[in-house]
Amino acid sequence: MATKWGCVGPGKISWDFFLAIQDNLPKEDHEFVAVGSRDLTRAQTFAEKFNFKKSYGSYDELASDKDVEVVYIGTVHTSHAELSIKMLSAGKHVICEKPMGMNYKQVKQVLDVAKKKNVLFVEGVWSRWFPVYEKIREELNAGSIGDPRLVQANFCVPIIDIPRIRDIKVGGGGALDIGIYVIQFAVFVFKEMPQSITAVGNLRGDVDESACIILKYKNGAMANLTYHTDAGKGDNKASILGKTGRIEVQAPMHCPTSMTSVSGTSAFPLKDADYFHTNSAGLQYEAAAVRECIRKGVMESENYTHAEIEIVHQIMDEVPGNRLE
Repeated sequence: MATKWGCVGPGKISWDFFLAIQDNLPKEDHEFVAVGSRDLTRAQTFAEKFNFKKSYGSYDELASDKDVEVVYIGTVHTSHAELSIKMLSAGKHVICEKPMGMNYKQVKQVLDVAKKKNVLFVEGVWSRWFPVYEKIREELNAGSIGDPRLVQANFCVPIIDIPRIRDIKVGGGGALDIGIYVIQFAVFVFKEMPQSITAVGNLRGDVDESACIILKYKNGAMANLTYHTDAGKGDNKASILGKTGRIEVQAPMHCPTSMTSVSGTSAFPLKDADYFHTNSAGLQYEAAAVRECIRKGVMESENYTHAEIEIVHQIMDEVPGNRLE
């Protein structure tokens, strides 16, 4: 039986998400049911492009549609928590584009509603479902590099002059846009709250421009993380150093197609198409994972558990920069 999708917010990231499904996954597994937007014309245009059956000029109408099984939320950051709660409360499974909340308080509220309603909630940190990340899991579980002792991750791109990045009213700033990726990578490896968090950063007006973050763990392991929105594009790689070896994730570390380890080089090429963002074909992986979670009847993805989500956002709250309540 096909997974019946709804789209909340027909923007660029939603375009990439549903194009990735359309171009890469079995058509019999995914049915595009309805699009919801505050602008009915935008919803209708998006629906025509991807052959959704229905278009709505409000999110409430989509939430009330009993034919919709799961929704993808791709609206502005500041609306993510509210819309997630709306859809979860209506009994819909939800995959919400990152960040799922502006702060840990909002994140906890969303996860509590998901638990109460007994429905699936996934924060769309798409990195977690890439084959490279699965390969890293295999390497770490096999102990091929020994105990991880140091994680390094960088994400530096000159995006500070993009209007939404400069606008705190829509959830601007570097941490929520790119910093979350380096933070989640450390949590991906260590899977626990660090013993201490040291973060030094710069503000640009109301939003955070950059930060260097040091996480220290109780066993002496550390993470060295950097993001910057006003520097030339960095190497944007990530590495894990263990006692007996090293894993290196090639750029872009948040949506990688290759890595090297003691086992050699692994590559997982993607098919290109008319996407807005780099490697967006990789959104197919999280979409397929959401379908599998629904089929299994589980309320969270083992690739990015609710416990890990909470850790990521607790660390995020320690990064310099204002967070809207």
